[in-house]
Amino acid sequence: MEKTDKRYGTYVQILKEELIPAMGCTEPIALAYASAKAREVLGAMPEKVLLEVSGSIIKNVKSVIVPNTDGLKGIPAAATAGIVAGKAEKELEVISVVTADEIATMKQFLEEVPIQVKHVDNGLTFEIIVTVYNGDSYAKVRIANYHTNIVLIEKDGEKLLEIPVKGENEEGLADRSLLNMEGIWDFVNSVEIEDIKEVIGRQIEYNTAISEEGLRGNYGANIGSVLLDMEGNNIRTRAKAKAAAGSDARMNGCELPVIINSGSGNQGMTCSLPVIEYAKELKASEEQLYRALVLSNLVAIHQKTGIGRLSAYCGAVCAGAAAGTGIAYLCGGGFEEVTHTVVNALAITSGIVCDGAKASCAAKIASAVDAGILGYNMYIRGQQFYAGDGIVTKGADETIRNVGRLGKEGMKETNEEIIDIMVGGMC
Repeated sequence: MEKTDKRYGTYVQILKEELIPAMGCTEPIALAYASAKAREVLGAMPEKVLLEVSGSIIKNVKSVIVPNTDGLKGIPAAATAGIVAGKAEKELEVISVVTADEIATMKQFLEEVPIQVKHVDNGLTFEIIVTVYNGDSYAKVRIANYHTNIVLIEKDGEKLLEIPVKGENEEGLADRSLLNMEGIWDFVNSVEIEDIKEVIGRQIEYNTAISEEGLRGNYGANIGSVLLDMEGNNIRTRAKAKAAAGSDARMNGCELPVIINSGSGNQGMTCSLPVIEYAKELKASEEQLYRALVLSNLVAIHQKTGIGRLSAYCGAVCAGAAAGTGIAYLCGGGFEEVTHTVVNALAITSGIVCDGAKASCAAKIASAVDAGILGYNMYIRGQQFYAGDGIVTKGADETIRNVGRLGKEGMKETNEEIIDIMVGGMC
């Protein structure tokens, strides 16, 4: 792919937009970000807070520990962290710097300030509306469709910012419709490393650090450590364990940042850490690792474009299949191996549902990475799933399109049922 090709610049921009740092699970952090912005606009400490959130936000915030809060969990805690200690200009690192006094203030705020949580359904999967009140004054901030997309800022009846929301389109971002497997493969093999070195290098650094912390510490169900203890130290186990350990830490209060993919830290770790581990095992060059990670990241984004940011379809499935492509590349695989790896992996694990962010995400990640590795190993041994086998159809892009349809449209009711199960009377 020539640099003059429109797709070249778009693919570079997609990586820069998607591979950004976030501290903590991204949905609670998005809520903290909106809350920090609302408090900033209000210009005073709120005396009352209203949190209006879509069902998928409730699902992904309810059960996860908010970092830098001394173990606080849930929707009011995430908003409170943003109100008390958030720095809105830091976006998804909004609560990366918090003092002991601020943590004490958070706990006092939760005890003393009325915080109402309301489930809203305005036809958007991803929606957060935070309204904070002090005396006769109020400030409102609305985020829609993706984590940092503030579309409304209002204070005392005056709209300081208003961006029309046209369904679930992601206005302002590079055109993801230009992604396809052939284009991604062409880009992977032609991109100048300097054009992606900073963004990929940061992913390697950040995600490796939190994975190592997950194996050192005691986080959640310690899936990464369990895998190594259960299956030994072979490369396939290490690839799964490193990704799972990052999620162990991140879902359970670790205060290290991650580089996300498609709005998700779990997905960012899943499509990078197994590839990094295989690169070490195979003694790959830095350039080979960077190209393998470009492939894995873009394949993950390609899959999520059709599904959307939040769904009842587990995002780790996409990221695990993507990791399989990066591993295939490092093992010497070409376009055929890469595309069949995706199809095989998706045929194996596409039934995994997303029931919110919590400790069990790490185990789902391990299963998804295992499917990616199996998908590649099937193909190099002359085995594959064929068109007509369930949702599999001819061609990787067409199979990915089917998965998008399943995740976005087919699982809408499933998502509502999961939310209802999780939160009961609230929804």
